[in-house]
Amino acid sequence: MGRKVTLATCSLNQWALDFDGNLERILKSIEIAKAHGAKYRLGPELEICGYGCADHFYESDTLLHSFQVLRKLVESPITQDIICDVGMPIMHHNVRYNCRVLFLNSKILLIRPKMLMANSGVYREMRWFSPWKQSRQVEEYFLPRIIQEVTGQDTVPFGDCVLSTKDTCIGTEMCAELWNPNSPHIQMGLDGVEIFTNSSASHHELRKADQRVNLVKSATIKSGGIYLYANLRGCDGDRVYYDGCAMVAINGDIVAQGAQFSLNDVEVITATLDLEDVRSYRGELCQPNMVIEPKRCHRVKVDFSLSSGDDIHLPTHQPITWHFNSPEEEISLGPACWLWDYLRRSEQAGFLLPLSGGVDSSSTACIVHSMCVLLCQAVEGGNSQVLEDVRRVVGDDSYRPEHPRELCGHIFTTCYMASENSSEDTCSRAKGLANQIGSTHMNINIDMAVKGILGIFSVVTGRWPQFRVNGGSHRENLALQNVQARVRMVLAYLFAQLGLWARGKPGGLLVLGSANVDESLTGYFTKYDCSSADINPIGGISKTDLKSFLLYCVEQFQLTALTGILSAPPTAELEPLTDGQVSQTDEADMGLTYSELSVIGRLRKISKCGPFSMFCKLIHTWKDALSPAEVAQKVKHFFRMYSVNRHKMTTVTPSYHAESYSPDDNRFDLRPFLYNTRWTWQFRCIDNQIPLLRVPLLVAAAGGMTWQAGVKDAPPRAEPLNALMAPHNTPKQ
Repeated sequence: MGRKVTLATCSLNQWALDFDGNLERILKSIEIAKAHGAKYRLGPELEICGYGCADHFYESDTLLHSFQVLRKLVESPITQDIICDVGMPIMHHNVRYNCRVLFLNSKILLIRPKMLMANSGVYREMRWFSPWKQSRQVEEYFLPRIIQEVTGQDTVPFGDCVLSTKDTCIGTEMCAELWNPNSPHIQMGLDGVEIFTNSSASHHELRKADQRVNLVKSATIKSGGIYLYANLRGCDGDRVYYDGCAMVAINGDIVAQGAQFSLNDVEVITATLDLEDVRSYRGELCQPNMVIEPKRCHRVKVDFSLSSGDDIHLPTHQPITWHFNSPEEEISLGPACWLWDYLRRSEQAGFLLPLSGGVDSSSTACIVHSMCVLLCQAVEGGNSQVLEDVRRVVGDDSYRPEHPRELCGHIFTTCYMASENSSEDTCSRAKGLANQIGSTHMNINIDMAVKGILGIFSVVTGRWPQFRVNGGSHRENLALQNVQARVRMVLAYLFAQLGLWARGKPGGLLVLGSANVDESLTGYFTKYDCSSADINPIGGISKTDLKSFLLYCVEQFQLTALTGILSAPPTAELEPLTDGQVSQTDEADMGLTYSELSVIGRLRKISKCGPFSMFCKLIHTWKDALSPAEVAQKVKHFFRMYSVNRHKMTTVTPSYHAESYSPDDNRFDLRPFLYNTRWTWQFRCIDNQIPLLRVPLLVAAAGGMTWQAGVKDAPPRAEPLNALMAPHNTPKQ
């Protein structure tokens, strides 16, 4: 009958500038697609060179090597008899475009440049690419000689065009174009295009997957059609993790779903669908709206069919219900996969983590444990690539991991760095968790190193600083806390470099950081302390989410040691104990709770609030708990802390990107790091509003609700802040 088509889309773990590896994975995906009977294969965005090339896109080498890979693909026997849709950068008329290249049987069919750029959040596409702005227009593209030699073609169509086969019509979208209010699939659908494809480089953020799925479903629910979605997977070489989720939809229903998190470098999703289902859907529901556009899509015709003449025996894929991971599952899986990519590609022998016995470092340890669980499951499931990588990391060609705890002992070292200010409780909590996950654990006392450094200072200056409880000043107190934190960083790197050597083993370890996104937001850590590490898997995750994640780990991994960690108040343990008990807590030091910081962080970054607009929003959000004057105090306190410590963001450890309010200025939060920390104009605007506000009080009277001035509403006394005297570093273990 010739109406059923088998289509393939995929998730690939590509790596920026890894042209050999990228080529191998592309070819493998095409081979799998053909083995499942597919006649069309869609790949992720910029899959040939990798999406994360950044300023390497400026280099002519990147363009040259991309064409060299394209030649290998075009002339490969694997790519015959299937339409291949691959992504790469192309220069046309001296302008660089992010493109899709469609080819079949050693012929380039068309090149479709991206028309709508991703240029917000973590994306900077306009820095390297220009959008194709000529809607429905196509030009001739002169192929480079290395491609002409294979295809025998001088020119091919380049621009806003669609592919017309003998049995259907295929139109291309690219990543951000799906998210745009004027998505190309709208006009293409009205012009009769039946199959839409989207090649993406869409990164993981907590709670984001449902947006992506809903967009794909809605793309076809209005006017019918088949939608193929391909995405990158893994760490492309930077902070973000691409989380796959390849899928196929028809007429508003998902019929095939790829994994969101997986250690498989190549995942191919195929679906067999009936084109008549699209036509009947449109005929019944959309007929009055299916109009011919004044300027129709430019169709590139190809003498090829996606369907066969005897397809009546082929079953078609039916709608499925998408399974969404909970935020706790996302934290367990996403950063774990990111860590594994970083470890195996950096060719190091494992990780080292300063484990303090608190929520943050314990969360990092649990993510490493989750990584080991995934590795053991992959090996048990027959993933030969994972087994090969594990053997290379541990330095044993015959090794086979049998249990996550045993694997953890090979690749994960934890250390508790005690000082005279550390409590027995935190020490025992760290040791208990290390025993349960199986890490190689050490207890290190840093007092001798701290006293040695202070001794050097005393010899030079003739003075010995004291803690505040012993009569010292604020500046002395802060310096004594910071020297402990920085000694821990030095020792962490020393043991990471020589720890395996001391045990007679080869290789070095990557140092893991464990500062959460809320602490980074306020600068609640010491610059160049043990928050300074090689990578940080929790740097984009809030404290609130980390606590929920640890509760999940108690159930999922039976890590009962986490119960005591969760019940303990977060503390840096950098000031002297009081009667052997902790007297310093994080939230008291910061002057804000972690839940308050999460709200403030989203307002600052996502809602683009400065001090005054944040105050205006929070007087309503927090009206049941705080008076306007108290809200004002918290807002001003946050912006003082934020601006005083903003310079630390220039040195923050590269972190897994999981929250859209990350303050990482290296890629995501482009703000200055030298501020007037007084915020005089902004704070004065806040102060001027407080006397004008009234607190509603419900009064039991015949007239119902009346309004009375709140006694807490008096304008606060000005608190001038001397920027030069502001603490350079707020301590945090």
